[in-house]
Amino acid sequence: MTTPAPSVDGSPTRSVVTFVNPIVIVAGLSVIAAGVGTAFGHPWFAAWFLLGGLMSVLNAKLAVLKVATVTAENEPRKTPVAVNSMFRLGVVSVIAIVIAYFFRPDGLGVIFGLAVGQIVLVLNTVIPVLKGLRQQS
Repeated sequence: MTTPAPSVDGSPTRSVVTFVNPIVIVAGLSVIAAGVGTAFGHPWFAAWFLLGGLMSVLNAKLAVLKVATVTAENEPRKTPVAVNSMFRLGVVSVIAIVIAYFFRPDGLGVIFGLAVGQIVLVLNTVIPVLKGLRQQS
């Protein structure tokens, strides 16, 4: 028998994960990257930065979908999620490295976009939890 995860703030847990905020934040940071990149003579850096950030958000969305699919099964297993995650991360890494290599130096923006996208996703998850813990105490 399984029980639902306890909520932090006493309200029912959200079952739907939205990626609107991370996409908006990544787009805003890409605008800033466009200004900085243009100032240094690399305007395409921002385009690759945006692509990296969007690949990061897409990767997270695909992970959520896979976890939802696996947990809907009668006997969920960890192996399909692990294999799927390994495959997705491998594909994203290969795409990023190929872009960074063939479109250097501006192509490095995709690597920076992936990194910043991950930071945005983590903060998008952690900040509501911290707010809930603060309200709880």
